[in-house]
Amino acid sequence: MKSTSKFLVPCLGLVFLLFQSCSVKYSFTGTNINYELVKTFSVDNFFNDSGGGPANMEQRFTEAIKEYYQRNTSLELVRTNGDLQFLGAINRYTLTPQAVVSSGDPNLPDRAGQMRLTIGIEVEYINLSNEEENLKRTFSFFQDYDPRTTTLLDVENELVDIIFENIIQDIFTATVANW
Repeated sequence: MKSTSKFLVPCLGLVFLLFQSCSVKYSFTGTNINYELVKTFSVDNFFNDSGGGPANMEQRFTEAIKEYYQRNTSLELVRTNGDLQFLGAINRYTLTPQAVVSSGDPNLPDRAGQMRLTIGIEVEYINLSNEEENLKRTFSFFQDYDPRTTTLLDVENELVDIIFENIIQDIFTATVANW
């Protein structure tokens, strides 16, 4: 037993030194941000260029992305000129029928059995410490609802929140998780 502890202590010390010498820190949130180079991030107000959606949709998205990065990184949010910068616009807000349901009456038209809300957001990401990671891309996601049992007004806020959550996770993965 004594020989095991004599071997184990130096090995643990070596492992600790190896982790200390790494310049890229790994966090348990899945990021590979080099916090020695990148300390701040900024998010410009996103605009709603889609022509649809709730009146405060762009503000909700802007605040949601700020909160997500604050919760999942050690970066400090600054008003402008962060080491990582996010800007863009909501460029798609569409409703499309997904499944047709027969009315059962030849005198009545068929109806949509499912409706799909799709939101697309164009994001420009600027990484001042590594320009190779900069990107400009549209992220989109959708959520379905049943118009036979509810109206869009009844579920719109919930659907928008779910869609934003998925889009922000995709943005996070494409920018700082680098998967």
